[in-house]
Amino acid sequence: MKTKFYIKNKRGFYTTLIIIGATIIILLIMLVKNNIGVGFNNLAIKTGPGIQYKTVKTVNRGTRLQILSEKNNWYRVVYKNQKIGWIPTWLVNNNKITNATKLSETTIVLDPGHGGNDSGALSTHGQKEKTYTLQLAQKVANKLRNQGAHVIMTRDSDKSVSLYKRPDFSTDNHANLFVSFHFDSSSTDNTASGFTNYYYHAGKSKQLASDINSYMGNVPLNNRGVQIGNYLVIRDVSIPSVLLEMGYINNDHDFNKIKNPTYQNLVANDVLKGINRYVNKTY
Repeated sequence: MKTKFYIKNKRGFYTTLIIIGATIIILLIMLVKNNIGVGFNNLAIKTGPGIQYKTVKTVNRGTRLQILSEKNNWYRVVYKNQKIGWIPTWLVNNNKITNATKLSETTIVLDPGHGGNDSGALSTHGQKEKTYTLQLAQKVANKLRNQGAHVIMTRDSDKSVSLYKRPDFSTDNHANLFVSFHFDSSSTDNTASGFTNYYYHAGKSKQLASDINSYMGNVPLNNRGVQIGNYLVIRDVSIPSVLLEMGYINNDHDFNKIKNPTYQNLVANDVLKGINRYVNKTY
């Protein structure tokens, strides 16, 4: 009886050791997997999951952080072995930037107007607005991403997206800004020209429109200024939002600019500068 009891206890002992060993190995794997190194300088660690929270520490390239959890596209991390804060998920493994900025902590929704079965307005020769809103938005997206910003597109191809669902991209992605791209049209061809920056909500939306417009003195079209516009995509949004009408597509002079990649790049650079100015003033 004693021998059987001894053997049974010995087997139980070894089983327990195996379980403990496996648990330790799993924990070590999880620790290694969730341990990250910062690949750039000036990464702000926040008190909460968002750019609006206070910065408690700035760390540089080579700093090791331990990921604990995720919320609203931000990681909760341990730094200096015991202190806890939050960093943007999209900056982990980012190899495009050398220094983090407020812009790189920002989530921005870009909305190329129309798409799919909604062509938008037409040029005098039938070219569709949806083609050029996407081209412009993609250029802006690339420039923002090169600065580290988190960019969400309401569409990234020629597909239909419900007008009513576009504002939801901001809520679903916990975004900080919303920018919609369009090209204007007049009732009679070649009778109106220029670009307009629209907002609906006074306050931050108006400020965003003004900051973007302030860099557009180099745009080779008439600047019609910053105006209030009752458009659903910027009306039914709870975050700062603007709609940019960057020329009249049924004006031949404007359209020659609209379809030109040089013009699109110029506008994209101005939008980048305006957003950057707004973010730096606001946060």
